[in-house]
Amino acid sequence: MPGNILRVDVKEGDKVKAGQILIILEAMKMENEIVAPKDATVVQVATSKGAVVETGTPLVVLA
Repeated sequence: MPGNILRVDVKEGDKVKAGQILIILEAMKMENEIVAPKDATVVQVATSKGAVVETGTPLVVLA
């Protein structure tokens, strides 16, 4: 969903667990937690705090 990035909690190379918060996205005046769908490693963080993103914009690449 389109919105503003309020917080980025990971960086490239971080190991994340399923359900871990990656990003906080504000959309429609609500804060939405973007979480890891599975255990993985962060390959790329494609956004930053304060960025305005559109629906479908890649935010974090996991491997």
